Amino acid sequence: MTEATQHSRTGLVAIGRNEGERLRVCLESSLPRARHVVYVDSGSTDGSVALARSLGATVVELDTTVPFTAARARNAGFERLDALAQDLEFVQFVDGDCELEPGWLDRAHAVMREEADAVVVCGRRRERFPEASIYNLLCDMEWDTPIGPAAECGGDALMRVDAFRRVGGYRPDLIAGEEPELCSRLIAEGGRVLRIDEPMTLHDARMTSFRQWWTRNVRSGHANAEGGSHQVAHASVRASRETRSTWFWGGVLPLVMVIALVVGAPAITLVLAALYAVQVLRIARRAPRPRFATAHQYVYAASCVLGKLPNVQGQLRYAIGRLTGRRSALIEYKGPESAPRDPTAT
Repeated sequence: MTEATQHSRTGLVAIGRNEGERLRVCLESSLPRARHVVYVDSGSTDGSVALARSLGATVVELDTTVPFTAARARNAGFERLDALAQDLEFVQFVDGDCELEPGWLDRAHAVMREEADAVVVCGRRRERFPEASIYNLLCDMEWDTPIGPAAECGGDALMRVDAFRRVGGYRPDLIAGEEPELCSRLIAEGGRVLRIDEPMTLHDARMTSFRQWWTRNVRSGHANAEGGSHQVAHASVRASRETRSTWFWGGVLPLVMVIALVVGAPAITLVLAALYAVQVLRIARRAPRPRFATAHQYVYAASCVLGKLPNVQGQLRYAIGRLTGRRSALIEYKGPESAPRDPTAT
């Protein structure tokens, strides 16, 4: 019996734009494991559409006259799945720069069968080449999240089709933060989001520059502001708490430090700088990640604190757009790539 036969009640939606050979890896890992695989393309210019069709995936090309969002792409993929087979029980969403792990669907299905109120199950997303750059390593550490009931999932997750239909899917207008917003509605309906200790996907970030890291954190700040404004009560409280933290560390303290320097009070600046050092120590010790070296724990903590600066930029971008009525464009930190690269290769 093939894996696709075993998972005959499961469809898969992959989304992407100019993922190059990463898309090939994604689809080749997905096609044998689901009854139907739909690839949704958001205006690629690198031959992704032809590649997906040649591999046997059903392809949806989004209308380029309507602004692209990952949420809109996932909804379009689900709609096509629904048209192909209305008896599907589960839908696996996956980003086009990820490879689906071989045993993931078996384990995720078992959890769904055991936990009747589980509507979303996600596992371990790992970075393919964490050693390629400090930024890739930071991604890998970010993916290392606590196991158990969760408030949100990422772009890769297995969901119950009936629950997804019931809440109307993703909000298609969100340019980021669509997963937490969807999860907030699913939880409000009585469902549970579970994160399990099982390899789910390998992600290929290819993040090699500070500029990419900064842009990614701008997007995170925008996502928190925009998604938080739409989330239901229990989740918007948490989003508001994160927003206050972002503005304190990324807005208020830096402003006070600059003012202190201008008015000739460097001692105040030094005291506030010490607060940042304490916060880095606090984060590193509060949530240790045993898989990673101690030095990397502190690098990650420093990244969390420094990341508040671009987070503020993203939140300002959302606030200005909301005040002016001008919709924010997608915030992309990755460019098109032609082939997966093993950094250990010569």
